[in-house]
Amino acid sequence: MTSGADLFVVCKQCGSEVSPYITECPYCGGRLRRRAPKLPRVRDAGGGPGRRAGLTGLLRRSAPRTRPRPVRTGYSDYAAARPNATIALVLVSCGAWISIHAEPQIYERLAIIGPLHGDWWRLFTSELVYLRGSYALVAIVTLALFGWLVEQRHGPAVVLAVFFGVGAAAALAACAVENVPFVAGANGAALALLAIWAVPDLRSLRAGEDYEGDLLGAGAFAALLLAVPFAFARVAVLATGRGAEVSFTVTGSEANWLVGVVGAVIGLLIGLGLCLRAEAER
Repeated sequence: MTSGADLFVVCKQCGSEVSPYITECPYCGGRLRRRAPKLPRVRDAGGGPGRRAGLTGLLRRSAPRTRPRPVRTGYSDYAAARPNATIALVLVSCGAWISIHAEPQIYERLAIIGPLHGDWWRLFTSELVYLRGSYALVAIVTLALFGWLVEQRHGPAVVLAVFFGVGAAAALAACAVENVPFVAGANGAALALLAIWAVPDLRSLRAGEDYEGDLLGAGAFAALLLAVPFAFARVAVLATGRGAEVSFTVTGSEANWLVGVVGAVIGLLIGLGLCLRAEAER
């Protein structure tokens, strides 16, 4: 028989030229060999010995090399879950706004109007009440949007802790600085949630990397919330309920500017801490 390098062999029975890699002649059926010859091994392009190029190897080398997809650090196991904490806060805020317009004395009992005088629970309830509809709309929409985004990343416990913890701390700062504080609404908590969401994108922007968020939109929300306290310089409240009329006039805005600034600063610090913790865990 011929070697594997020949192009054909000659059948001894019929004299036909046939392929060297078959065992029977296709023309006469004569037996050419007992076993089919082994195919030669194909070495790699560099000529190195010992590397086979079977079907798997050929497919592996012919397949284009793709870069691994970047890991999205902004999402977690909470991304597919319903933002129940944010929904609850929005519903409670809307319900409080409706209740206040039905029973105005509720506003006086829940908001911070003047010194606390031991009513520390007002630090938490003041975040849920609004007098002006425009202020309520801006604060609740910001709370709903960025509370949902933060809950997707860090879960409902972080949203609740930021809303009540940061909001109460910002209201306490206003009570400590101002002689006659006037605090109502969740502008501090909403700005804190906005800042927490924006910190990863701000760090990427500073490092010259790509980011997925819309920092311009977040900046517009932040500027609007910070401008609300100066849009309403004076608020006059007339509360009537249960046959007794209670009236009081407070100079300033229920959307306290100091509460908003303190909430934004604390939110930036919390967001930075969460980012550093996430990087340390990876």
